[in-house]
Amino acid sequence: MPTYNLYCDESCHLENDNMPYMLLGYVCVPYNQMRQHNERIKQLKEQHHFYGEIKWSKVSNSQHRFYNDLIDYFFATDLFFRAIVIKKEKINNSNFNQDYNTFYYKMYYQLLNHKLDTLSHYNIYLDIKDTLSTGKINHLRSILHTKFGVIRNLQNIHSNESVFLQITDLIMGAIGYHLRGNKRVLAKTNLINRIQKHSQHQIDRSTPKNEDKLNLFFIELQ
Repeated sequence: MPTYNLYCDESCHLENDNMPYMLLGYVCVPYNQMRQHNERIKQLKEQHHFYGEIKWSKVSNSQHRFYNDLIDYFFATDLFFRAIVIKKEKINNSNFNQDYNTFYYKMYYQLLNHKLDTLSHYNIYLDIKDTLSTGKINHLRSILHTKFGVIRNLQNIHSNESVFLQITDLIMGAIGYHLRGNKRVLAKTNLINRIQKHSQHQIDRSTPKNEDKLNLFFIELQ
């Protein structure tokens, strides 16, 4: 059975952060290609004299060539990205007799539910955000194992431990920036246009369900 690593991150996920959209996403990497991708991305960083952590917040006019080449590399390979996007003003937990944490886990389930294949195995890694991360992992483990039984490993890691987690941050950051209508940094706007050109989809709406390379699901909450 093939094995895949999923590197999950979240953006604007806090209940009262005054951000209009909540995003949950992951980059999927075939396990047998891990070394190949790590080496190639390392070469890209050396080629551009890029020594820091890959982050959307660090995309700048001075580093735009590196980020452009990284996005080109993502679309040329067997790396995949999926995200769900929730308009936070539509969240109404009282209608479902639930709190915000329950809603959050339901959304994580939606992120993973439609792409996990029972004929494969998965290692799932989540970015450590705060002191509550251990509890989050345990809760997700109980939910996902009950449903699927194909998850080999589920754990927290720091973003500096994985370039794939950093790529998740990068692509999710691009989506959030675009949804908020920001255009202040030319390098960021150009990178968003590059993502949309490669994917042949706008990143402010859901992609077709069968889209694999860059799969977006904008949830319509009832």
